[in-house]
Amino acid sequence: MINRRTFVQQLGAAAALPALGTSLGTLKKKPRLGVQLYSLRDAAKVNLEKTLEDIAGIGYTEVELLDSMGNFGMPAAKLRQVLDRVGLKAPSTHCDGRAFDNLAPHLDDAHTLGHQYFILASLPGNQRTLDDYRRWADKLNTAGEQSKKAGIWIGFHDEAYDFKPTDGKMPYDVLVERTDPKLVRLQLDTGNAAIGGVDPLTYLDKYHDRYFLFHVKDAARLGAEHDSELGTGVVDIKKLLKKIGKLDGKHLYVEQESYLGSGGALDSVRRDYQYLAKLVG
Repeated sequence: MINRRTFVQQLGAAAALPALGTSLGTLKKKPRLGVQLYSLRDAAKVNLEKTLEDIAGIGYTEVELLDSMGNFGMPAAKLRQVLDRVGLKAPSTHCDGRAFDNLAPHLDDAHTLGHQYFILASLPGNQRTLDDYRRWADKLNTAGEQSKKAGIWIGFHDEAYDFKPTDGKMPYDVLVERTDPKLVRLQLDTGNAAIGGVDPLTYLDKYHDRYFLFHVKDAARLGAEHDSELGTGVVDIKKLLKKIGKLDGKHLYVEQESYLGSGGALDSVRRDYQYLAKLVG
């Protein structure tokens, strides 16, 4: 026979179940998605802290920073405080070629900010010959040896011009095949590849195991002049995600450089988030 005390305890537990189920239902984990801060560069120039708040407010959990723009003048220690407060992680940053002249202070900031990757955004200036790509591949290897000792990977991010054949060779291939996979990892910008005139999925197939970061970006057509919002162009995002496979240890960043819809940059990256979150959530 159930005594009165036991009956009351069981009744209370049963009554709590609907509320508990409701609360658990509302605690659905956010997908781990990021945005490249260049997407919101104009806003970040005015108020970086508010821009990071807005990014987190959309639902993004990661942001790729811009060492190449000096993080808009905010010191690394202060920026880390802001990131922690708004709930964002910064696994990587983009840098320019000048950083490789004196890498040590940049790696110190990378540690402060929690970076795992320090990524060359593009070959500097008008360095576009095949010898330039070979030289930068060697420089990336050298930097990779230094950064790996510090627990940080060196990476390379593609631009559209990396896919313009030169003297019968693809510059991108020249650089990638000369870099050491044990020292240099790759970030595939799908939109830049498409703007460069190639299907990014063919490059994902070609160098699959070397891609650890992605700029998930669309373009109206192969060879287009600019990018477009996700789901409006020729890049098959669903197939891209399927080919990437397991996302553990990988990082997906939205990067929206052109804002063709209504609402400007912030609304554009919000629509991109909503599109991508449905596919990976």
